[in-house]
Amino acid sequence: MERRVSTLRRHLGTDVSSTAVLGSHPTSATAIRQLPRFDATIMESFMDSNRVLKNETYELFRQHPELLIAEEEGLTKEQHRELVRNILRLILNAGYSPLSFFFKDHAKYFYFAELMAMVDLSTVVKMGVQYSLWGGSVVNLGTEKHRKKYFDDIDRFRLPGCFAMTELRHGSNVAGLQTEAILDTDADEWIVHTPDDGAIKWWIGNAAEDGRAATVFARLKVPAPDGSGALDDHGVHAFVVPLRDGAGQLCKGVEIRDCGYKVGLNGVDNGAIRFSHVRVPRENLLDRFATVDRSGRYSSPLTSAAKRFAATIGELTGGRVGLTCSSVGVLKGAVTIAVRYSAQRQQFGPPDAAEIAVLDYPSQQLKLMPMLATCYVLHFAKERLVEKYCAMKRTREEGLVADVHSLSAGLKAYTTTYVNQALSVCRECCGGHGYAAVNRLGALRSDHDIFQTFEGDNTVLLQQVAGLLLKEYRDSFRGSPVAATFAYLKVWALDNLPPNPLVTHETDRAHLRDPTFLRRSLRYRTARLLHTVAARLRKHARRTGEFFAWNKCLLHLLALSRAHIESVALDCMLEAVAACQDPDCRQSLKAMADLFALDRIYSDITFRNDDYIAPEKAKAIQRLIEALCSELRGVAVPLVDAFGIPDHILRAPIGLASGVHDPYAEYLHSVGFES
Repeated sequence: MERRVSTLRRHLGTDVSSTAVLGSHPTSATAIRQLPRFDATIMESFMDSNRVLKNETYELFRQHPELLIAEEEGLTKEQHRELVRNILRLILNAGYSPLSFFFKDHAKYFYFAELMAMVDLSTVVKMGVQYSLWGGSVVNLGTEKHRKKYFDDIDRFRLPGCFAMTELRHGSNVAGLQTEAILDTDADEWIVHTPDDGAIKWWIGNAAEDGRAATVFARLKVPAPDGSGALDDHGVHAFVVPLRDGAGQLCKGVEIRDCGYKVGLNGVDNGAIRFSHVRVPRENLLDRFATVDRSGRYSSPLTSAAKRFAATIGELTGGRVGLTCSSVGVLKGAVTIAVRYSAQRQQFGPPDAAEIAVLDYPSQQLKLMPMLATCYVLHFAKERLVEKYCAMKRTREEGLVADVHSLSAGLKAYTTTYVNQALSVCRECCGGHGYAAVNRLGALRSDHDIFQTFEGDNTVLLQQVAGLLLKEYRDSFRGSPVAATFAYLKVWALDNLPPNPLVTHETDRAHLRDPTFLRRSLRYRTARLLHTVAARLRKHARRTGEFFAWNKCLLHLLALSRAHIESVALDCMLEAVAACQDPDCRQSLKAMADLFALDRIYSDITFRNDDYIAPEKAKAIQRLIEALCSELRGVAVPLVDAFGIPDHILRAPIGLASGVHDPYAEYLHSVGFES
């Protein structure tokens, strides 16, 4: 014991026997210009759409600390799965109705997913499987008979279910799925079958232990009307297929294996499913977009297989919205830990003077302040996404549907990729203490990693965004209406004019922080990328065909989509700045909007390749970025306090609110030392 204390004393550079030494120290923040301090509760009120739900949810877990695990890595997958079930039981017993949220109050459902992100990500994902995917597919792809039969049991978790889409050989290419559902007209039943091992359903959440039924995506095949005995393949459709009976025993013809330990999310029971001629009633086809009668006659209100497939997949957009919200919730938690730790952790200093806070070093500021700014930008961007999603579900307006599809795909891809990278930076910024499991950054990183893949691989989603941008680009020349999110593309030609030499070389601080310059710069980049990639695609398509032309331009297309999302996100942030009534809060929001945009401009060589930003202007932007980081450092702690994550939810000893806790004392206690 004495050796451990001695070692920790050397690491801390203090006498651990003295609680006075371990107490909070004033940090030595210095900034070129100081932003005014603000009341974090005012900022929280401005950001939060439903603080009542937040307070109720977090108070529920305050009363059940046994469900808030300190070190997730110490749990077996069986223990973690049971923990997740217990958390779900607590939520349901408290009167929450997640499936009702999902269909009656979408904003509340997505906000609840964000709140739960720092409680337990496995629970968030299991809830997403149960309510957004399993419940959402039954209600959105089925008809009233399916809703009446399944809704209440899904909502109360009496009928745990799965979303069986992914196969061993096919994930992103849903149209290429191989599982079959063949109609037996004599028995009036579908025969669901896995034709080969490559078609085994894989990574299916809820399947390994809890799932009693699944929405199975399979190729719908019916006897050809000419009586030849051939089968007509109408492509991928969704079917409800029982997996287990009430006693938990597998149904006849269903084989399920546990996918075992994963890199993270081991509280989710992922399984692999093989079907061997499993029979289900014809009514188990989720038939909103297509029906099959007793004779095997197929009919659909949609005129083509492509439209039916697009409508089916389009109804699953809510899952991407939920993942975006949860990912932002994770980022808020990680940034809170890293900023608070960096603000109180003191290392080195001038001779014969006190050590200074790590956050006072420009190198640490340059890692964390742009990340803090991006966290705020993504918060307001996902608020816009949720708002548009709710409007889409309410109106079903065609242009809004396309808008939400693009924004949800792009923002999910951009956010989850960014957060995954940010989690590693936060760990690094917390040094060796960030590597301790009890400080949660490792588990958050492992659990969040897969967010980049499920609900659409990020690279695939960004290509969908690029495709929609190109469509809107072509439509704008034909005089067709342009969806709201793409409206700025109508003036792409104006933004694409040769750069004005005076503006190219302008280095004045007021100009560089002018919202018009920032907004116009990010729009210019998107328009330029769109114009040039469209020309490249036309050129290569004539030589090699569309597939190879697209592949040739793939990196260009991905850059286009990321640029578009950053432009839209900046618009959301600047609108939030304008809407904020508190002048002190508004100044910090404006500084973060500026830092977000300038950081993107400085780091993208596109602006300098086009002579949009002259070398002296790039240097001025670099200096301004450093200055803004220094300014924001002075208000960084209240900015993360405004996320409103209570200590019992955050649970990282090094990241607790310094006004309430001594982080070192909490950390010492977590490893067994008595204070």
